[in-house]
Amino acid sequence: MPASPWVVRWAALARPGGDALDVACGSGRHARWLAQSGFGLHAVDRDAQAIASLQQALPGLPSSRLVCSDLEQAPWPFGGRRFDLVVVTHYLWRPLLPALADSLAEDGVLIYETFTRDHAGIGKPSRPDFLLQPGELLLHAARAGLRVVAYEDGFEAPPGRFIQRIAAVRESKAAQSGEPARRYSL
Repeated sequence: MPASPWVVRWAALARPGGDALDVACGSGRHARWLAQSGFGLHAVDRDAQAIASLQQALPGLPSSRLVCSDLEQAPWPFGGRRFDLVVVTHYLWRPLLPALADSLAEDGVLIYETFTRDHAGIGKPSRPDFLLQPGELLLHAARAGLRVVAYEDGFEAPPGRFIQRIAAVRESKAAQSGEPARRYSL
């Protein structure tokens, strides 16, 4: 499966060659794309088999950059680390949201894309724990002090799903102090 067009579009805001983290990477469609695009890839998932498969697909990548961890039961495995890009798709664990924002370097980009509560009426996931409320990603970005660059919330056809997406940036201290802002558009 190819990388999400949303991820591909907004990853261009991140520092070229910077460190990127794919959270709940699963089979690694975004991890592979990020590595092929020249990012210093890091990835995490609770599925050891998925991590092993990703290691085989990316043999030059140090195994220490592919982490097997249950993000819902274990501590955040990247405490103190900062990334130029953090990507999350089709995964929601609300207690993790502050750690994701804290993991952004200055001018780091958060790209998040997952299902909304309306999706429960047409398919899985359907549990409210795994579905975003209206405007929830905007609220998270505001609480974390991130600048929202792009946001979508609605029905996508095809493939036929209700989805919410955000691209947000942790602005540098210079930009926050009134220096000319970096352009955040493509």
